[in-house]
Amino acid sequence: MDVLLLGDQLSGVVRMTGYDARHADPQAGRTRWQRRYAQEQAAGRLRDADFTTLSGAEVDPVYGPREADTVEGFERIGWPGEYPFTRGVHSSGYRGRTWTIRQFAGFGTAEQTNERYHQILRNGGGGLSVAFDMPTLMGRDSDDPHSLGEVGHCGVAIDSAADLDVLFDGIPLDQVTTSMTISGPAVPMFCMYLVAAERQGADIAKLNGTLQTDIFKEYIAQKEWLFAPQPHLRLIGDLVEYCTEQIPAYKPLSISGYHIREAGATAAQELAFTLADGFGYVELGRSRGLDVDRFASGLTFFFDAHMDFFEEIAKLRAARRIWARWMRDRYGATNDKAQWMRFHTQTAGVSLTAQQPYNNVVRTTIEALAGVLGGTNSMHTNALDETLALPSERAAEIALRTQQVIMEESGVANVVDPLGGSWYVEALTDRLEADAEAIFARIKDMAVATVPSGQHPIGEMTSGILRGIEDGWFTGEIADAAFAYQHALEKGDKKIVGVNTFTRSVTEELEILRVSPEVERRQTQLLAQRRVRRDQTAVDRALAAMVRQASAGGNLIEPMLGAARVEATLGEICGALKALWGEYREPARF
Repeated sequence: MDVLLLGDQLSGVVRMTGYDARHADPQAGRTRWQRRYAQEQAAGRLRDADFTTLSGAEVDPVYGPREADTVEGFERIGWPGEYPFTRGVHSSGYRGRTWTIRQFAGFGTAEQTNERYHQILRNGGGGLSVAFDMPTLMGRDSDDPHSLGEVGHCGVAIDSAADLDVLFDGIPLDQVTTSMTISGPAVPMFCMYLVAAERQGADIAKLNGTLQTDIFKEYIAQKEWLFAPQPHLRLIGDLVEYCTEQIPAYKPLSISGYHIREAGATAAQELAFTLADGFGYVELGRSRGLDVDRFASGLTFFFDAHMDFFEEIAKLRAARRIWARWMRDRYGATNDKAQWMRFHTQTAGVSLTAQQPYNNVVRTTIEALAGVLGGTNSMHTNALDETLALPSERAAEIALRTQQVIMEESGVANVVDPLGGSWYVEALTDRLEADAEAIFARIKDMAVATVPSGQHPIGEMTSGILRGIEDGWFTGEIADAAFAYQHALEKGDKKIVGVNTFTRSVTEELEILRVSPEVERRQTQLLAQRRVRRDQTAVDRALAAMVRQASAGGNLIEPMLGAARVEATLGEICGALKALWGEYREPARF
């Protein structure tokens, strides 16, 4: 089987510079790929699996141009495992290791969520992803007046390290990778996680997991911040420094396009805003004097997989090669791992409909398949009832089985980048890359050549992002895109089955998971009991030491760990820093 590759099929696409001429020769690249693949095979890194079609026909690990073909622009496409990594960062793709099935879960108390985690692991889930409730995401305790009615409803309630002890009871943290989706109070939550791991007796240096920590996307889209941008960036810099030195396998920062897309952005905006945020964090690390080849390998990404099947595949392929090119040519990364974009994908929550909810199984399957064909490293599939409530056990199982059917039955894991060379996919990949570069240029044009007093110097992309946040530019761009899409739906130009077309249905009302008010009562009572039992003098002393370090400008991880060890609560830690740094209010825009 041979695949013809794109020459330059897309008129008007800006030809990008920064791609190696030595990668323009398809046959030389094939030879390099064969050598790398053979090395992985010899090292025993390939799965013991049946790499044949359903009919029993052998398939090659990868496909490319015929030997006689010359392909203009092939250096932008290349072969898996080599720059610019359009076709994947590993030569063997999913033949070496399939994506991690990482189901996002959390509700009620830590004890209830722990039961769900054990169920996920028993059913074949490969990693955990923690969903927190709204008070936790906002750095508030469960007994805070602002938390009333929200405790345990959209995720698990976590008030102190003791809750994480319960959350991960029976789950060895040095053996299971854990992702935590939290940004505003991410750093104190990370410290509580380390304390829970210590109490398990885990080797902290061997922990592996991911913390979201992406504060830029909060200002751009999700709006869950605590302070102004600069204090948040200071905390992120402290975290990246600490993990680079102390926990090298841990990923302290997952740059999230998911929430940007869910807010109404287009695929090109999701791609560009997310990568721009990533470049801003690279500039933050460099401003701290960190070696880009060391710390950048700890950055990961989180993308949305939406309903336009081929556009989503092209978006993920474009993301890998843009990141590699910028990391090498602009930020000086010389090692492959620092140029690799590794990312998690979640199917689009915003695509789920309350009308005819069983249609959501089909939508999620299409989106998940796009994520896989785009080369995701891990994935979460949404449950059919998530537009109505937290997933029921039955719906969560269907979501998990969706990934497992794709992985085990579809054959898509047998070939690396099976759509590579499709004229349509390559044209879309080029178009999205060009659109992203145009947006990068606009962001850089907003940059101001100033260094805030007493702060680390900031780079051009970081400056442009901060100005765009302050001026409401990102919010405005997303709002315009969301309005245009909604207008197209109302006119009928865009169709959603069950919503504005094929609306008649025999579907019965779903039974959904409801979180009892008893959860809030239990959690606040437990919190009150822990406050009585702890050493309040030790808590006060630890919080004061943390504030002194914050005022002095030193790294805050160790004093924050000290506060977590004596059971200072999330609200107390965040409150002490709010008292020092103030709270952020988004400027009004009309």
